[in-house]
Amino acid sequence: MAEQSGEFVTQATPSPVRPPWRARLANRFGVYANVPRMFRQIWRCSPALTLGGITLRLVQAVQPSLALYVGKLIVDEVIHLGSQSTPPASLLAWSLHGPASRLEGWIALEFMLIILSDLTARATTLVDGLLNERYINDVSLSLMGHAATLDLQQFESSELQDLLERARRQASGRNNLLVQLFNIAEIGLTALTLAAGVMAFAPWMVLLLVLALLPATAGEAHFNAEGYRLLRARTAERREMDYLRHIGSTAEHAKELRLFGLGGFLVGRFRAAAATVMAQNRRLALRRFVWSGVFGAIGSVAYYAVYIVIVWDTVRGRFSVGDLTFLSGSFLRLHTILSRLLMAITQTASQAQYLDDFFAFLDLRPAIAPAATTIPFPSPIRQGIRFEKVGFRYPGTDRWALRNLDLTIGAGETVALVGENGAGKTTIVKLLTRLYEPDEGQITVDGISLSDMDPADLHAHIGVIFQDFVRYSLTAAENIAVGRIEALSDTARIRAAAREGLADGVVGRLPLGYDQPLGKQLARGRELSGGEWQKIAISRAYMRDADLLILDEPTSALDARAEADVFERLRALRQGRAALVISHRFSTVRTADRIVVLEHGRVLETGSHAQLVANGGRYAELFALQAAGYR
Repeated sequence: MAEQSGEFVTQATPSPVRPPWRARLANRFGVYANVPRMFRQIWRCSPALTLGGITLRLVQAVQPSLALYVGKLIVDEVIHLGSQSTPPASLLAWSLHGPASRLEGWIALEFMLIILSDLTARATTLVDGLLNERYINDVSLSLMGHAATLDLQQFESSELQDLLERARRQASGRNNLLVQLFNIAEIGLTALTLAAGVMAFAPWMVLLLVLALLPATAGEAHFNAEGYRLLRARTAERREMDYLRHIGSTAEHAKELRLFGLGGFLVGRFRAAAATVMAQNRRLALRRFVWSGVFGAIGSVAYYAVYIVIVWDTVRGRFSVGDLTFLSGSFLRLHTILSRLLMAITQTASQAQYLDDFFAFLDLRPAIAPAATTIPFPSPIRQGIRFEKVGFRYPGTDRWALRNLDLTIGAGETVALVGENGAGKTTIVKLLTRLYEPDEGQITVDGISLSDMDPADLHAHIGVIFQDFVRYSLTAAENIAVGRIEALSDTARIRAAAREGLADGVVGRLPLGYDQPLGKQLARGRELSGGEWQKIAISRAYMRDADLLILDEPTSALDARAEADVFERLRALRQGRAALVISHRFSTVRTADRIVVLEHGRVLETGSHAQLVANGGRYAELFALQAAGYR
């Protein structure tokens, strides 16, 4: 029975004054601060592949300049040979007996450079692919592992959900960022070698080219930043679209979608959300197209102006034909490479902003941290559990979910919580399992405060089954073993838990028994009924073999006989173990040792079923209303 919980909210802050251009530039490129951290993460994935990728790029970086210079030498040598005596009649004779040995050497060197370039390009692609795959897996493991350390109150925050969505989407989508940074280094080294060659003839050409490309670079940086801000602002809408896409195309929602005719409604909601996002993206794309064309034209005009000067100087005799070949080729490559380099820098700066979301998520720390010195959970429980003047408000709300709550659960006692929706039943479970911390008072086990215990140790001694328990797409044995996953290989324990939770009969009817995959997500998976799934979940709680067993609506999908069996087992709990049961069904709670009636976050009544009925209070009223439905 889920109760409404609040979310973390932040106070709205006024838009900051637009900083000076230097500060904006620092903010825009300051995102590279995360790159060293990303490099360390990549290095941990595979030092050999990372080092191999760097080495291959160094080799590739110097090849264009070498190839162009060798081409110049070939042209000059051809002109030189052509100005001498007439060569022999055949190519073979000219090669063997003519003065072409130097030319042949240059041609052979050029051929070797071409082969080397092809091999290094293929090797780089191979190394990048392997490294990216490892990095994708590492990112997924980091996200999953860190998410498991955070608290429920953090996950119930829409802000954290937005951050997690951006981290998940962008970390997987930008996994090649480091490869792109390697490429920038390679392109930069190539540009330096080409620029050095051109500057040896005319330094002003390189300076003019760089100045002509700056407007395009500034425009690209601006539109990349605009794109990031737009995507960040629409994270909630994209999460809604993913949710609508999920419920509109999965088997678990198919029945209601068809019976209630929700297909058109969901399509309409998705189309409306998508239209808003697409309209904003389209406006940004059109602006980017127009300005990019203008800025690109400036760079092209500068290139051809320099090219005309090179041709004119060659005609005047200042440059040789070989110089013309080298300069025109180098300048063309330099124009292309500088354009790529400046664009790549701005693009990776934009992508590094998404990387910031990824590491911002990894930097989150649990709100509930273990104390510096912790006390072990008392096992077995000898005295009991006490709520002493406990008060709690969900973050972002002013309403008290619990206030001045005093409650005890004795060792070996089964206590049932009843009350209308919003009375505080599930909130008590969240506090008892330390998924939240109380704002007032304290909760103790045998006199030891929960805040003095390590949360992991506390959870290890509590078995909980919520009403909305997870139906894992795993085998039957694994579905039970998740209650104590470290005992996955303990077949006897799994079978014993299945007997206690009444799931042994369910498993016995499956074709593959405990090895049968459950659900429709896996090959050969079998779907179970609601009651069968609930028996699996109850067995999961018994697999925990915990000192405290908490069952939230544990028998809502069970028939009367199975329900009676479940509670007969609860009553047979050994000394030192306690049970807390939440249910709306009075046939369930009447067998409890003690029943606690909650109202508005306080204990209204407490006693056995017979005592509460005899008192004629709230419990008696609710029991009579429910019993009337069976007459």
